Amino acid sequence: MTLNPAVNKGPAAMPVAETRRRSSRLRRFDWVLPGTALALSVYGAVLVWSATRGRTSLTGGDPQFFLKRHLMNLVIGLVLMAGTSVLSYAWVRACAPVFSVLSLFGLLAVLTPLGTTINGAHSWIVLGGGFSIQPAEFAKVAVVLGLAVVLTLKSSTGVLSEHVAEAVPPRRIAAAAVVAGVPTGIIMLLPDLGSAMVIMVATAGLLVFAGTSGKWLALLGVGAATAAVAATQLHLLAQHQVNRFAAFADPHLDPQGVGYNTAQARLAIGSGGVLGKGLFNGTQTNGRYVPEQQTDFVFTVAGEELGFVGGVVLIALFAVLLLRGIAIARQCDDLFGMLVCAGVVSWFAFETFENIGMTLGIMPVAGIPLPFVSYGGSSMFASFIAIGLVENVRLRATRPAVTLD
Repeated sequence: MTLNPAVNKGPAAMPVAETRRRSSRLRRFDWVLPGTALALSVYGAVLVWSATRGRTSLTGGDPQFFLKRHLMNLVIGLVLMAGTSVLSYAWVRACAPVFSVLSLFGLLAVLTPLGTTINGAHSWIVLGGGFSIQPAEFAKVAVVLGLAVVLTLKSSTGVLSEHVAEAVPPRRIAAAAVVAGVPTGIIMLLPDLGSAMVIMVATAGLLVFAGTSGKWLALLGVGAATAAVAATQLHLLAQHQVNRFAAFADPHLDPQGVGYNTAQARLAIGSGGVLGKGLFNGTQTNGRYVPEQQTDFVFTVAGEELGFVGGVVLIALFAVLLLRGIAIARQCDDLFGMLVCAGVVSWFAFETFENIGMTLGIMPVAGIPLPFVSYGGSSMFASFIAIGLVENVRLRATRPAVTLD
């Protein structure tokens, strides 16, 4: 009679059981999710290179300066993603409050003399050697994890039913408002309106997927609107941020001033036609007419040089990324894991829509990067950590896919 190695607890059986467990996890690894994120990052590297190779005032004479930095950020991001995906699932949940507290300290540090203003936002901490960090990007990860923990505290089962999660009681909604509201309030003081908008949308997505009733969602919506009005009346927003919303409301307002960015962005994208002018051949890009083209307005490079087809390919990659995140959330047996996936999908979906939308003139300019594509280490690192979290959920908290022989 042969003993089953999974049942036999002897020392000889343990390596066999461990090997089988690792093999099973490797088979369940979702290669499409990180593969799509990698493809977006490489696509972004080419766009960033095209946008910056001729800007000697930014590159210091090295045409590949931003390309090298973007690829370096990509490698670091992949390492962070891999490390996050292999962490113990229980450890991720247990350490979520610690990460939330650390992110708050990071945000508060920006309000001290350590903080630096870049592009009108006092959101950065300069580390030296040409490196800086934007704590608000990591606050997005912290809020998603913190809300996922709060919304599953004292859950009757902690496991999803076949249909819907149990209704969220008021005390958990109140706790969620604090977890999201405190970092959002600090971010508004910087002021960093874009990051605050992302956190609010991710929070709304998490509350919806957690099963929050419509009346509570409406009440929270009224509260958010009231806070937005108060922020305007108390002059918490910088004048350039107010002007951006004014330019969105009136596209013809001051085309040489506050409306310049969006006017040049639409001109660049519109001139690309169906197939574009060819990589490195964009007249708007080479003429440096579009400001911040390697960061917030990177989509204009794709529109001008790769045309409608290049823009569609980029959007299609984001669609694949979001659909994979939704699929993993649907397969999840654990409420915490499902909410983590929902929060990440809400975060990426809004950033993508807002960033591309502002270049097309259908959304106001809010200083939001295009995930994985825009140049920026903090955004790249936070985005890949988020992918690692979703992969962690996929490996440890989802039902195996059903296959038909």
